[in-house]
Amino acid sequence: MGKREQRRGRRTGEIRNRRFVRALPGLIIVGGLMFDFFTPPAFTAVPLFAAAPLIAAPFFSLAGTIRVGIAALLCVAGLRLYSGTLFQVVPVIELLTVLTVSVLALFINGVVRRSNEQLASARVIAETAMRAVLPTPSDRIGGLYVAARYEAAQADEFVGGDLFSVTDTPYGVRLVVGDVRGKGLDAVETVAVIIGAFREAAEQERSLEGVAQRLERALARESSGLGGLDAAEGFITAALAEIPPGATRVRIVNRGHPEPLLLHSDGALDVLEPTLPALPLGMDLGVWPDRADEWELPAGATLLLYTDGLSEARDADGVFYDPAERLRGRIFPGPEELLSALTDDVRLHTGGVTTDDMALLAVVRPAEGQPDRRTTVKIVGLGGGDG
Repeated sequence: MGKREQRRGRRTGEIRNRRFVRALPGLIIVGGLMFDFFTPPAFTAVPLFAAAPLIAAPFFSLAGTIRVGIAALLCVAGLRLYSGTLFQVVPVIELLTVLTVSVLALFINGVVRRSNEQLASARVIAETAMRAVLPTPSDRIGGLYVAARYEAAQADEFVGGDLFSVTDTPYGVRLVVGDVRGKGLDAVETVAVIIGAFREAAEQERSLEGVAQRLERALARESSGLGGLDAAEGFITAALAEIPPGATRVRIVNRGHPEPLLLHSDGALDVLEPTLPALPLGMDLGVWPDRADEWELPAGATLLLYTDGLSEARDADGVFYDPAERLRGRIFPGPEELLSALTDDVRLHTGGVTTDDMALLAVVRPAEGQPDRRTTVKIVGLGGGDG
C-alpha cells in the first residue's frame, strides 16, 4: 500500500468518525423520545435530552449547538404536552434542567472554539517559522544534485526538531542533518540556532571540524534562552559533510548521529561509520576534539543522510527499519526518486503509523554526460519493480 492509499484510508476513517459524531446528538434525542414514549410515566429520558447539547458543544458550531438545545427542549415540552402534564412541577423542572444544560453547552462551545482558534494560530506560526528555517534547497547546488525531505510523524504537521541545510561555500558544498531532542516551538527555536550558526560557520570556517565547533559554541551561548539545555535533555545529534569543488571525496564529521549511507551507481552500498565515535552537540561532558573522516565519492554515487526517525521506525512486531538493507542493490535515477521511494517504503514497513519525524537529505555527484535528473521519468522502487 502506497502513501496515497494510506492517506485515503485515514481520510475515510476520519470522515466516518465525523459523521458519527455529528449524528450522535440526534440519535440520543431520538432514543430519548422512544424511551419516554414507550415506558411508564415514572421513567424519564430527560438525562438523554440534557446530554445531547453537551455532546454537541465540543464538535458542533455555535448555531448547531443552539439547534440541538432547542430540539431537546421541544422534545421534552412535546412529550409533556402529549401526556397533559406540561404545567406540573416536575415537567417544569425538567424543562429548566434541559434549558440550563443547553446554556452551559453554549458556554462550552465558545471555550472550545476559542481554544481551537488559538491552537490553529500557534500551529500556523510554528509551521511558518519551521518552513522559514528549513527552506527546500535548490535541486542543483555546486554542481551536485540535491533533494531534501521532511516527513512529520503526524499528518499535516511540519513542526519538530529534525533539521537539514545545504550551502555552497568557498570550501565546497557543505551540509548538515541533525535531530534536536524535543518537539514543538522549543525545538523550532533550537533548530533556528543550529541552522543560523551552520550557515555562518560554513562560509567562514576553513575546516569542517571548525564548523562543528562553531555549532557547539552557538548552543552553549544560547542554552539559557532554549529552556536550559543540559547534558541529559538538550543534546543534538548531527552529521556534517563537505564536498570540495571538483573533488571525488566527501568529508564527514559525525556527532552521535546515524551513519550516512553511500549508494553507488551499480547498487553497491557503504555505511559511513566514523573512525572515532563522538558525543552529540550540546552534551557538555568534557572536551572532545572533532575528527572528519573521508570517503571516496565516485561519479554517480549518492550520499544519503537521515535522522533516527527513519532508522528507528518499527513494524508491528517491533522490528526496526534498516535503510542500508532496504537500499542495498537498488538503483535510482536521482535523489528525489530515492527519497520518494524511501518514504513510501518506511510507511509500508510501519503500516503508516510513525512516532517520530524524519529528515532526509540526498546528494548525487553526477557522472560526466549524465542528463539532467529533471528529465528522467523512470523510478525504481524498493520492491524491485519499475514505477
